[in-house]
Amino acid sequence: MSAERPLPTPSDEPLLCFNGIDGRTGGYLLSPAPLRRLADAARGGSADWAQARELQAWVRRSGGKATRGLKEGLDPCRLDEAGWGVVFPQGTGKEGLREALAPLLDHRRSQAGDRFREFAGDDGYRAGETKVAFLARHGAGPGPADPEKVPYYLLLVGDPEVIPFSFQYQLDVQYAVGRLHLESLEAYRSYAESVVAAESGRVERSRRAAFFAPANTGDPATGMTRTYLAQPMAEQARREQPGWTVETALGEEATHARLGSLLGGPTGAGAGAGAGEAAPALLFTACHGLSFPSGDPLQRSQQGALVCQDWPGPAAGGIERGQYFAAADVGDEARVEGLVAFCFACFGAGTPRWDELADDRGGERRGERRALAPEAFLGRLPQRLLGHPRGGALAVVGHVDRAWGFSFAWAGAGPQTAAFDGALRRLLAGQPVGWAMDLFNQRYAELASDLAAEREQLELGKTPDDAVLADLWAASRDARNYTILGDPAVRVAVGKPD
Repeated sequence: MSAERPLPTPSDEPLLCFNGIDGRTGGYLLSPAPLRRLADAARGGSADWAQARELQAWVRRSGGKATRGLKEGLDPCRLDEAGWGVVFPQGTGKEGLREALAPLLDHRRSQAGDRFREFAGDDGYRAGETKVAFLARHGAGPGPADPEKVPYYLLLVGDPEVIPFSFQYQLDVQYAVGRLHLESLEAYRSYAESVVAAESGRVERSRRAAFFAPANTGDPATGMTRTYLAQPMAEQARREQPGWTVETALGEEATHARLGSLLGGPTGAGAGAGAGEAAPALLFTACHGLSFPSGDPLQRSQQGALVCQDWPGPAAGGIERGQYFAAADVGDEARVEGLVAFCFACFGAGTPRWDELADDRGGERRGERRALAPEAFLGRLPQRLLGHPRGGALAVVGHVDRAWGFSFAWAGAGPQTAAFDGALRRLLAGQPVGWAMDLFNQRYAELASDLAAEREQLELGKTPDDAVLADLWAASRDARNYTILGDPAVRVAVGKPD
C-alpha cells in the first residue's frame, strides 16, 4: 500500500512517502520522492494521453460525470438482460481448458440465454488488440454496453502476458470484467463447479462478514487504513445490515493466525489436523502487500502476500515468514468455498511487467521505466483461493501494482470512502461483484477525464502545479487497478435472512 499524505489535513512536505513492504529487507519499497516524479508520470506518453482523451470524451457525453456502463433500462442483476460472455485468447490450443470450465459455461448459458457469448478461436482476443479494436470487430463501439452485441459481464481467461492488464483496464470502464488464470485444469474445474454449487444452493454461507486490518508499530499507513477504511466499513455493515453478523480483527487482533482462521484454517504445515470453521461469506482485508525485486526466487509465490500485525513495523529491519500470509498458508483442509474476498494491498491481485513510475536514479537510466517482474503475473494467494481443491472462492477483488491512499482519502478533503461504501452495500445486498465494482470504474473514468483536462490547460500555457498533477495521476491509476479475479457475475453465497 502507498500512503502519500497523512490524514486529516494536507501536508506541505515536498516528498511523497511510498509504503509498500520489501520482502527481502522489511523496509518500504521506495524511498521518499519529490512530487515532480509523479507529475512527470502524469504528463505521460502518447498512448497514455490517448486513453485519457477517450475517457474524457466518454465522461462529457455522459453529461459531465461518469455513469454506469450498461445500456439504460437493463437490469445488471439479470443475466438474461445484461448478458454474460467468456473471452479466450485466439489460438491457445488448450482444448482441455474449455472442457474444465464447461460446468460454469453451461450454467451461464442457461441464465443468459441468447445473450451468452463465447469469444474463442477467431473471435477470441488477438495479440496486441486494443479494447476499441476488439469491440469494433464484434459490432460494438463507444458508449454504454449493449448486450445484444457484447455482453456486459465478461470473463477473460488467460494470464496477463497473453491478455494484457491494459486491455482489461480499458474494457472495464464500460463492462464488468473479471479474469481467471489458474495453475492447472483441475483448479479451473474446481472453480467452475464451486460457482455452480454456490448458485444452485449446494454451498451456502451464513450471513457473516469479516474485516481484517492491522496497525503495525511505527507505520502510519496501516494506522490510516484501519482507522479511515476498515473500521468505518465494518460500522457501516453493522448499521445497515442487521441480518448480518459482522466480525472485526483490527489492530492487535489482525494476526497471521486470525487471518488463517478467517480463511477456513487450519493453515499450512503443522497447523493441526482437521478442518477449521468455514470462511465468512465476505472478507475485507486492508494491509501492506509484500513485494520482491524482479526475478527474485520468491516473487512468484509470495508477491502480494498480506502483511499481518505480527510484523513489528519498519524499524524492525526485516520481515519473517510467519509475519505475512501467503498462498502456502491456505492448506488443503481450508474451507474457502463460496467466499468473496476484497483485499486492499499492493500487488494483491497481480504484478505488471513494467513500473509506471520512471526510474529516478541518475545517469543513463534516469527517466526509463524499470521492470517490476520478468513478465506480468497474477497473485498466487488469490489463485490458490479460487482454485482450491476442496472448493474455490467465488471472487477475489485486489489491486494490480501499488495501492495508494488516494483510494480512501483526498488531500485537503480528508477521508473519501464513497466507492468502498457503495461497493460494500451492493455486495451485502446480493448484487453481482462486477456491478459492485462499477463504482471504481466510474471513479477511474472521472479522474482520468480530470487529468486530461489539466493537461489540456498545460498545453494552453497554464503554469504546472505538480501537486495537482501528481494527485490526479496517482488517484486515477489507483482506481483503475482494482481488479476482479474470478467471474464478475458471482454474488455472495448466502441464504435469505432469518
